Amino acid sequence: MRWAYFLLVASALWWAAPPAHAAEEEASVALIGVPGLLWEDVDPQVTPNLWRLAGESDLGSVSVKTVGTLACPYDGWLSVSAGVRSAVGQRCGLPPEPEQTGAGARVPGFEGLRATRDGTYAGTLGAAVHAAGHCTTAVGAGAALALADVDGKVDVYAPEPAALADWSRCRVLAVDVDELIRPYLAETGKLPTVPEALTPEQRRAAVRAADAEVGAALAKLPAGAQVVLSGIGDHGSVPHLRVAMWKRAEASGALLGTASTRRDDIVIVTDTTPTVLGAVGIPVPQTVIGLPWAAGERLSLEDAVAELRRADLMGTGIRNTTGLFFTGFAIVTVVFYAIAYYVLSRRKKAGAVGVVALGLAAVPVSTYLVNVFPWGHGPYPIALVIAGVVAIASAITAVAVLGPWRRSPVGPPAAVAAIIGLVMVTDLLTGTNLQFNSLMGYTAVVGGRYYGLANIPFALLATSVLMTTAVVADHLVRAGRRRAAVALVSALGVTAMLLAGWPGIGSDFGGVIAFVPGIAVTALLVAGKRVSVLKFVGFCVLGGVTVSALAVLDYMRPAPSQTHLGRFVGMVLDGTFMPMILRKLGAMLNTMLSPNLMPIVITGLAFLIFAILRPDKISAGVVPLAFERAPMLKAGLIGTLVSGVVGMLVNDSGTAVLSMVVAVAVPLVLYAGINSAPLEEPLPDESPIPAKI
Repeated sequence: MRWAYFLLVASALWWAAPPAHAAEEEASVALIGVPGLLWEDVDPQVTPNLWRLAGESDLGSVSVKTVGTLACPYDGWLSVSAGVRSAVGQRCGLPPEPEQTGAGARVPGFEGLRATRDGTYAGTLGAAVHAAGHCTTAVGAGAALALADVDGKVDVYAPEPAALADWSRCRVLAVDVDELIRPYLAETGKLPTVPEALTPEQRRAAVRAADAEVGAALAKLPAGAQVVLSGIGDHGSVPHLRVAMWKRAEASGALLGTASTRRDDIVIVTDTTPTVLGAVGIPVPQTVIGLPWAAGERLSLEDAVAELRRADLMGTGIRNTTGLFFTGFAIVTVVFYAIAYYVLSRRKKAGAVGVVALGLAAVPVSTYLVNVFPWGHGPYPIALVIAGVVAIASAITAVAVLGPWRRSPVGPPAAVAAIIGLVMVTDLLTGTNLQFNSLMGYTAVVGGRYYGLANIPFALLATSVLMTTAVVADHLVRAGRRRAAVALVSALGVTAMLLAGWPGIGSDFGGVIAFVPGIAVTALLVAGKRVSVLKFVGFCVLGGVTVSALAVLDYMRPAPSQTHLGRFVGMVLDGTFMPMILRKLGAMLNTMLSPNLMPIVITGLAFLIFAILRPDKISAGVVPLAFERAPMLKAGLIGTLVSGVVGMLVNDSGTAVLSMVVAVAVPLVLYAGINSAPLEEPLPDESPIPAKI
């Protein structure tokens, strides 16, 4: 009978305790969007409700970039709804007011929105909630847009928190707190064209109003509900990093990151969609490109907020300085070539011109090396960056011209190229922290890339590898080891190319396509072979095949581990890749005639071409002399220019790739020519570099 007693007790306990899935069904999540909210706004005195929530949450910054440079509230909410970057147009304003339909509402114009290229996936979040058998509650126009299904409908709607009677009816709830952003849109209904349209007092008043609205919503949420709070959009003409908070049972005051950015303290706006769905156990649709937020390093509240404020300051500072820096670099480059022409055409001593050429070639990599130092903690961070770039470029130049390799005319250029290559490879293998928030890299404020090899760094990597291997190959050819020279160029080039494209390291799609023909052309020229048009086209196709193979390998990994390479394969398979391709093409065409970059391309290539075709007029023959002294240097230069031209055509940065190839390669060749002496003996096993490819 004892077994019957135990069976009876076990049965009673089973019926008394709710099953595990029942407990899970009670979970709920509230998405609170506060467009325009900065970490600089969050303060224990001004925003007591937000500060209290921050103390109960994991904290991070959200990059709100959607399709354009700026993300208005409409774009931000739409991107959350779609789970992909979406937009309705530049300098838009607030989402439309929903049309009340009983307890729920319908977003007007939703069908037309889904018919646009950048609104195709609107309704994905709401449709996923409905497909799981749950309802949606929205408070405010932005919340309705975020939770609307493909028909534009939400189940429960209220225009403001005070008008919502039942906060626990639906497991998924969203609240649009627009008190902060409305004053910015008061006059035109669109984002202002100035960085800050409000006075400090006016902004503090708007922040206080938003904090009160957040407090009212938090007070009415069901006990135990997760809270996902996001800054959701920009407030002026300058993009910023916005506030991200995640309150849940596991929250420990940690920094918030995501696999989408591979950064410990930055998430992107499309990561909000899977985070909300994951909080209540709803499967994430395959079209969603974001990944759930994840907690990382734990900090005190004060330290975390200070770190996140500094991140926005650094990102906006770099972003606001980049245009001026490129303009200045272009002016200096043009002036340099004008002076070089004057000095060389008059047969004057040009040693100083050669040294300055090396310094110019060292500037781009110096913009990354300056990130070794904590310039963001200084009182004048951007001034420290500029001073650091100049100092580091000078130091690289000194190493190049004072080292034991200085006795060879190609030694100092090879030293500069080798330093560039070493820095780029080291950065790739350590998480690309040098490229992040750099003048010639990328920043989360702009939101074009968060990790991996950007387009300008690709140009530097390709140039440094091909020019360095060409110089070494020249020594091998002189020693009668041409096959070894070809093997060296091929092996080191392919290794660098794989690092550039490997998912999670370089993750560079267009860079691989451009790198392969550059390597192949250089190797063939070192081998003394001609490069036909048919071969060149074949090399470009091989580049496409190579990057496709890397992308497929990435796609075969679990979704949370995939990079944009693997996700692109998924978009190709489900036929959703065209909007992204069109955006990339548009971005490339927009940068083809960049006023900051085209002068570098035009002056550098013009100097090089005329120095070869009219050496007696423009360079006293120094460039042809460099090629005579080191024939393989010409092979490296041609291969580098091939990668630059192809890279310009297949990357969304367009001219930026070719401009950096020219900015580094041409000065290195110029130095070699200035410091070369005529050959007295022919090279062994010498086959000239073909004049045509």
